[in-house]
This record gives sequence, structure tokens and C-alpha cells, in this order.
Amino acid sequence: MRDEDYMRMALQLAEKGCGWVSPNPMVGAVIVKDGRVIGQGYHERYGGPHAERNALASCTESPDGATMYVTLEPCCHVGKQPPCTEAILEAGIQKVVVGSADPNPLVCGKGIQQLREHGMHVVEGVLQEACDRINEAFFHYIRTGRPLVVMKYAMTMDGKIAAYTGDSKWITGEEARKHVHQQRHQAGAILVGIGTVLADDPLLTCRIPGGKNPIRVVCDSKLRTPVTAQVVTTARQTLTILATCCTDSKRQRVYQEAGCRLWVMEEKDGRVDLRKLMERMGQEQIDRVLLEGGGVFNWAALEAGVVDKVQAYLAPKLLGGREAKTPVEGDGIAALAQAISLKNSTVIQLGEDFLIESEVKPNVYRDC
Repeated sequence: MRDEDYMRMALQLAEKGCGWVSPNPMVGAVIVKDGRVIGQGYHERYGGPHAERNALASCTESPDGATMYVTLEPCCHVGKQPPCTEAILEAGIQKVVVGSADPNPLVCGKGIQQLREHGMHVVEGVLQEACDRINEAFFHYIRTGRPLVVMKYAMTMDGKIAAYTGDSKWITGEEARKHVHQQRHQAGAILVGIGTVLADDPLLTCRIPGGKNPIRVVCDSKLRTPVTAQVVTTARQTLTILATCCTDSKRQRVYQEAGCRLWVMEEKDGRVDLRKLMERMGQEQIDRVLLEGGGVFNWAALEAGVVDKVQAYLAPKLLGGREAKTPVEGDGIAALAQAISLKNSTVIQLGEDFLIESEVKPNVYRDC
């Protein structure tokens, strides 16, 4: 087998940590000796042993003289776990093949340098694109201090997210909806505006077996969330945060007594400053946000320049209707030449539906 084949094995292992290791990266490791896999492991939970140490612990024979394949540069600093470089050196590993370099300033080439200084042969960049891709949220978070924000919506082929009556269940089929819940499992937080809470009373949980619920964040500038809303009545089971500009302690107390947390944010144009909200999320170690707002809130997020990716679930249906809601409303763009552009689009089929995923290009609103 080639280096790429063993790295693919390591990638498959790394993905098992999806949703559980945030804000740490997903990492997988495979140890090979004389053409045989003798150990493998992955980072299973945040705060737990890293992939390299798990792989070494699983070895069926001495790793002395073996090659380790690891999707991300081994750490060389003390965090919640001791440095992986020390474990690799102590085990007698002869060669390390690395997929991605670690952008964390505490590592950032130092891990590879340390291994080489001790005479180890290190190969870099094997399947780097694939290794980078699985940790896009971690890389973005480390480089910017803010979470990767993914704006998600489901719409018909004529661009409607609900009928003119407001009925929106269900636009997409079961397979697409299952994919959404996988995205919720992966996200550190799910973000909606007060309009969505008032219109739909959503639960905003992950409903796949063994899945993890994201933190629920409601952008509620004037603190209008009903105390009977599902996100409030279940706040002791699944964390709910209300981001608000309201400083009335009496009104705040009602939600706090129900188990909600309140973030009093800076105001911009009479609403929560979404850029400041992203900064606060980053400070709380939230590295990936799934934005599931309505058209008004989606426009506000785009206008604020906080959206990094767009996931559009497209159903082969037509609704029509001048008053039917669309995914992005607000004032909109005045001239086509100034449109918010997307890039690096991919399309996958989910049952009868399609998911179009794109990155947001820098534009007039997005300057960072």
C-alpha cells in the first residue's frame, strides 16, 4: 500500500470524532510496520487522549522502527494532554507521514521541527487537501478567533422556503432532513433569530441516534422569546443562550430561572451586533455555527459579513406565490454587479433533493 492509502485510513478514523472533539481538530493516526497495520486510533472526545497516543496504545506489537500516518501535525505543547511528539519519540517511531500542518500558533511547524531535530524522517502534505477539509472549522477558528458560520436553508426550485400560508413542513424529504441533523451534530451551536422562534417554535436539537445537541443561540434583541417556547422549556436539558440588547433585569430573570443563559450584547442599528456575537461565540470556544434563520435574519447575517458558507437544500417542487417567503429577504442588493458571490460550489443528491454547498466570497459587506 502507498502512503496515500494509509492516510485515507487515518482520515476515516479522524471522522469518527466528528461532533465530539470541538473545538479541537479531528485527527486520525495509523501505525504501520513491515507493511502491516499494528496500531490505529483517533481523537475521540475533547479533553481526551489525542489520536497519536490512542494509536500507540492500541499497538499489537512494538512500534519501534514503525511509520506513523497522522492527518494533522503532532502537537508539541502541553494542553489538556501531554505533547504527542514526546510519545512518538519515546515509542521509537522511525518515520512520520503528516497530512495537514497545524495552524495553531502553539504548534505551527514546531511539532514537525521537533521530530526532525531528533533525527526522525518526516513527510509532509500527503492528502493535504482532504486532511484540511475535515478541519475547516478548526482552521477558521484558530486563524480568526471566530466560528465558521454556515447558513442553511431548504427551498423549492422556485426559491420558496414556505408556502404563502406559512406552511413549511416539509420542503425536503427524509434523507435531506437526516443530513441536516448530521450537520447539527457537527455544529458547536445553532443560531436563529427571534422571528423563527415566534413563527415556528422550533426545538433545534439533533435527532439522530447517538447524536449531540448543539448549543442553541437565539438572537433576540428586545427579549421577546415566549417563556413557553420549546427552547426555553427545555433549556435545562439542552443549553439555550439568548443574545439580547435588553438590560431589564426583571425580564432577564424569567429566562434565567428557566435555565437559559443571557448574553447582553452591543447594539448596532437597534439590533444585536452580529459581528460582536461571533466574537463572543469564539471566546466561548464555539468553532462552528449552523445558522437556521428565516429570510430577514439571513439577510442581516449576510449584510454583517459573518456568513462563511451557504448550504441550500433544493427540493424538486414549485410553490409560487408573491407573498411566499424566500431564503434571503431584507433590503437586498441594489445592483447585480454588487451581488454577494459564492465560490467552490459542490452538489450532492440526497434522495430526490439536492444540497448545494458554497463558500462566500469577500464582498462589499464582507471585509474580513
